[in-house]
Amino acid sequence: MKSIALPAIWADEIKCRYCAIRNSALFAGLEEKNFQHIHQPVKDVVLRFPCALYRMNEQGSTLFTLRGGVMKLVQYLPDGSQRIVRLLQGGDALGLEALVGQPYQHDAIALTDCEICAIPVEVIERLGDEQPRLYRELMGRWQQALSEADIWLTQFTTGTARQRIARLLLRLTCPEQGNHLPLFGREDIGAMVGLTTETVSRTIAELRRQGLLRDRGANIQECNREMLRRIADGEE
Repeated sequence: MKSIALPAIWADEIKCRYCAIRNSALFAGLEEKNFQHIHQPVKDVVLRFPCALYRMNEQGSTLFTLRGGVMKLVQYLPDGSQRIVRLLQGGDALGLEALVGQPYQHDAIALTDCEICAIPVEVIERLGDEQPRLYRELMGRWQQALSEADIWLTQFTTGTARQRIARLLLRLTCPEQGNHLPLFGREDIGAMVGLTTETVSRTIAELRRQGLLRDRGANIQECNREMLRRIADGEE
């Protein structure tokens, strides 16, 4: 695994007007006349799995919007083990701590090939006076990130192994509405729910034997949401 150097980010222009996730991306509320102020500095990054976009404790001068793919935010425990504290999908913002002059708080690593907008902090600061809606959007993204972190802390790191994995499956791979994520490697799942790789493998195999999920490779073909919900809620 290797990091991508930030100078390599500034390699190509991005067509913000025609972005496929424009309505959910950071600049969704930006007026047409203001594109001339941001078009040149905002650049496109293609990040290949499993490269790192940035590393924890690096001093940041850039924030990012994920246009496509999936990334993980990772922190490391004193014993060297890792914890995945959040997954990011299309439209999510990351590196927001750079706005307040703080170093990045996580390793940001691609779980799939990713397309990313890289936005210098000074661009946001320059737009702040002209586009207060942009700042409100940023604060909303920050609150969203905090809420998501709370969900990961309360849902995926408490309860039995079966409960944690059932909650993760319901959240990521068996959602009620679209936007399914792949069933990632057992080591990554373990880092999401605070379990060993062996425990994750054993628990998923047990759920499969019970007919509660059917997978093909990294894709969930079918899952029994009702039974997974009962497990998640401790009602089995």
